[in-house]
Amino acid sequence: MNLYSIASGSSGNCIYVGENNRGVLVDTGVSMKRIREGLCQVNMDLTDIDGIFITHEHSDHISSLGPILRKYAIPVFSTEKTVEKILQSGKMQNVDSDLFQVVRPDCSITVADMKVTPFSISHDAVDPVCYTMERNGKKIAVATDMGTYSDYTISHLKDSEALLLEANHDINMLQVGHYPYSLKLRILSDRGHLSNDCSARLIGKLIHDKLQHVLLGHLSQENNYPQLAYSTVKYELEQQTEWNELGATLVVAKRSQPTCVVTI
Repeated sequence: MNLYSIASGSSGNCIYVGENNRGVLVDTGVSMKRIREGLCQVNMDLTDIDGIFITHEHSDHISSLGPILRKYAIPVFSTEKTVEKILQSGKMQNVDSDLFQVVRPDCSITVADMKVTPFSISHDAVDPVCYTMERNGKKIAVATDMGTYSDYTISHLKDSEALLLEANHDINMLQVGHYPYSLKLRILSDRGHLSNDCSARLIGKLIHDKLQHVLLGHLSQENNYPQLAYSTVKYELEQQTEWNELGATLVVAKRSQPTCVVTI
């Protein structure tokens, strides 16, 4: 199984999970052109995508969904309230609404020969979820836009061998930055985004002997730097003997271009 970040950041997100010739996308928050170019770099095209899993309705996760669906008849999966919100947005003109299929948190479905499981997250959207994918005993998780995490979150993410996890902001950069106070409160709230420090703590709770790859994603353009996210998380993880003995890779997913494929 492959985990391939075509784009990950506060300005747009699109992640591929699957095999070398068949799989699914999680979110379509960058242009169709960028998605096609990203897939082309790994010798794939949108015709090789068996499903699009949407986490929530914010534009950095669905901006090219309409154009894609007008050209490609790819099934779209999300929660009922999210599907309703997307269809009511006015951006799905001339899109076949039958392409949208409802999923429920904690209920798995099979797409592209993978068991895909949505699980609820805490974010300021109508009914947001993240996803895990499993095939032949291997597990990949894509989890961003979480204002907080709980034992429930950990129960879904545990045993993942590859993980793309949010490290959205540095708390100090956000607090002293130019964002309006109300926006700062929203980001820092339990319905906002995980900071670098929170991301490190969560990863620390997910360490197990088969964990191979961790990608830090959904970085804020204004309130974080890739090297800062990396060094903050790396420092915290290196305080744990289990991490030091593991030999897992830690990488920051790129905002404006694809990140190297990781394979489990």
